[in-house]
Amino acid sequence: MLEDRATAVSSPTRWPAAYPQGYAVVDVETTGLARDDRIISAAVYRLDARGEVEDHWYTLVNPERDPGPVWIHGLTSDVLEGAPLFTDVAEEFAARLDGRVLVAHNAVFDWQMIAREYARARREAPVRQRLCTIALSKELGLPLPNFKLESLAAHFGVVQQRAHHALDDARVLAEAFRPSLLAAAAGEVRLPLLECRPLTEWSDRPVPRQASGGYGGHRAGGWRPSRKRPACPYPNPGRYEDGKRLKQGMRVAFSGDTSTERELLEDRATECGLHVASSISRLTSLLVTNDPDSGTSKTVKARQFGTPIVDEAAFGQLLRDVEPADG
Repeated sequence: MLEDRATAVSSPTRWPAAYPQGYAVVDVETTGLARDDRIISAAVYRLDARGEVEDHWYTLVNPERDPGPVWIHGLTSDVLEGAPLFTDVAEEFAARLDGRVLVAHNAVFDWQMIAREYARARREAPVRQRLCTIALSKELGLPLPNFKLESLAAHFGVVQQRAHHALDDARVLAEAFRPSLLAAAAGEVRLPLLECRPLTEWSDRPVPRQASGGYGGHRAGGWRPSRKRPACPYPNPGRYEDGKRLKQGMRVAFSGDTSTERELLEDRATECGLHVASSISRLTSLLVTNDPDSGTSKTVKARQFGTPIVDEAAFGQLLRDVEPADG
């Protein structure tokens, strides 16, 4: 069984010829999830074809704006004030990525943030493929309680020291990726590689700095708790259909643990023109959950109503290309 193979760390005698020749395990901390949000720190662990660490690199990045949810990443405006701009580290960052498969936990998010930073710098990140460790965990059938990085780390006995610190998160992921890769090779599992295309949908909308280190209406303990989420201006076009695009106005609900902060995901969905719903009804277009068999009230109702269900990684992909509302 794949679950048994997933616990093995010895290298298989026969390595799949189709596997990549090198990987760049990446983690970025950011000011948020929107198109105008920025990277504030980045870390890369370069691995060889069999997942062995070659070297690692870490940098802070001055976003030239408010740092966002400081209570998550711990990086204040004062800390970032003297850090290099992304344009200052773009060449070194690119050298770390060049010719390798980008590996990240919920990789679509890290890739989008990196690609937008390079677009702002009028450059292109040298990445052609990415691999999401959430997707790989599913391919391997790992018995994880949820798809958070801490759960993947615990499964392989990797000790996490500083959650939401880019360097430590990248280290933890690199240490968990190696046994995952070995298990995949031993089981001749096809790696869930996806193409990386340069992004152009980015924004440089000015965001004021906050002397207190906060983020507008954000404060520790919640995401924008001082304001009510605005009503969706678009009509509900109906349910999401597999293989098609999300459309502005669709009602989206979330259930269970997510690797990205729930409030950040909801803000991103709202920014794309979706209606974030707190419950499931016959009008719900889509349920996002990493554990569709959990038996929560939302997943039970979704199955009763026939509501489509996707996981967080797939939802992140769908958010890249939301169809405008009619009219």
